[in-house]
Amino acid sequence: MSLVTLGPETIPANPFIRLSPKDNVVVARVPLPSDAEIDFEGGAVKIRQSVGAGHKVAVAEIEPGGVVYKYGENIGTAKERIRPGELVHVHNLLFGVGEKEYEFSTGLTDLAGIPILSDANSFLGFPRADGRVGTRNYIAVVGASNCSAYAVQQVQEALANEDFSGTGIDGVMALPHNDGCGQAEGPDARQLRRLLDGVADHPNVAAAVIVGLGCEVNQVSYYMRPEMQGGGRAPRRGFTLQESGGTRQAVADSIKAVRELAAEVGKLQRQRVGVEHLSAALECGGSDAFSGITANPGVGYFSDLVVKHGGTVCLAETTEVYGAEHLLTRRAVSREVGQRLLDMIEWYKRYVAGFEGAPSFDNNPSPGNKAGGLTNIAEKSLGAVAKAGSSNLMAVYDYAERITERGFVFMNTPGYDPPSVAGMIAGGCNVCLFTTGRGSCFGFPTAPVVKIASNTKTGLFMDEDMDVNAGTVADGDETIPELGERMYRFVLEVASGRKTLSEKLGHREFVPWRIGPML
Repeated sequence: MSLVTLGPETIPANPFIRLSPKDNVVVARVPLPSDAEIDFEGGAVKIRQSVGAGHKVAVAEIEPGGVVYKYGENIGTAKERIRPGELVHVHNLLFGVGEKEYEFSTGLTDLAGIPILSDANSFLGFPRADGRVGTRNYIAVVGASNCSAYAVQQVQEALANEDFSGTGIDGVMALPHNDGCGQAEGPDARQLRRLLDGVADHPNVAAAVIVGLGCEVNQVSYYMRPEMQGGGRAPRRGFTLQESGGTRQAVADSIKAVRELAAEVGKLQRQRVGVEHLSAALECGGSDAFSGITANPGVGYFSDLVVKHGGTVCLAETTEVYGAEHLLTRRAVSREVGQRLLDMIEWYKRYVAGFEGAPSFDNNPSPGNKAGGLTNIAEKSLGAVAKAGSSNLMAVYDYAERITERGFVFMNTPGYDPPSVAGMIAGGCNVCLFTTGRGSCFGFPTAPVVKIASNTKTGLFMDEDMDVNAGTVADGDETIPELGERMYRFVLEVASGRKTLSEKLGHREFVPWRIGPML
């Protein structure tokens, strides 16, 4: 079951949102002035200091050390006595999720309550030789290292006005980045190679050109090995600036290769395919308290619809399931899958412990998150996992690993949005849903990103960036299932070729996850 079942019937004119009967805090739906008296559940609550929209207000007395409940879950303990009507935030809420008793496979579901939509069970995509399906059809120009970043951008710019009509090619997309040299052989280099190979051999990519300098750690020759070509993989070419004779000649060689590849892959047309070929990356960034009340649960219903129709959704951001991981292990199809999720969290703890100052997972909420009402990582995670709906957890993948299982899966990524999305796209996701409360502007070079505002203020104020306004739920105009189905139908249009606002604006952020030292 979803953590949130908010609908119009639960929010009339009342400015409080209680997410669970167990909660001793509520969320302010609108800004509340000091000394206001709010009628709530048969009584009155006097607001003791001004409270911003999305922030928490105590509706019961909480003693020092007492547990604060939101979503019916522990989000920390009271630093001091908290009276009804008081703001609950960083000044009086201590972080600490404590030890958890994990259950495995105790919350499995057959999604019996999720409908099959006979009029929305397909989209127009580009079938690939390996059985995957693209929602876009680009030729990718991938930098092997920062040393070739300028060159790959020059290739894209030179071909920006190229007439690919009649080929089915949507255009040329460069993927420059800052890594690929100055790093040691080992896990860091292997992860980068897995990422770059994944974005080059992707269902949204008809063919790829890999460009390097020639002497960097991440050699172009790695991507040109026989096992990296053929067998249903997208065709590719490789060049280095040093072997081509410098920047100008490498750019010229790459432009020539792009044109040859466009001719080689032939005329491609969209074909109608089932939703089982949809693979959606689920991301949230610039979150506020409404993200876990409106947008993320709406995406959760979208996710259940996709899974019900045979497709795949990928939750990520390991740091943003911490404090809510016990809810996911209950949905794991086996103890092994659930334990792999816990192993990823333990790996991440060891990873961050290697840095001076040993940052805590609770360093994750950003200043913007806190300004939007999110106090700590436990609270943020409980809202973040709502994006995964209620489906069974089928598999857990490491960063940028190829996703082969259908249904709801998880990928180990950082909570930082650009590298998190990059990992899921490299894994094979052909569309991304990105929720935001504060207003995050982001797009990916080769996959459409659907931006979803958690509140109407952001949805309207940033209407050139936000594809979907989920604030309708908090406004009482729409239920979560209605919002989720609206998202689902919109995403099928996007998968069939409709451009998202981030595509129209030209957002093309590509950031690998660097886990190793710089040498």
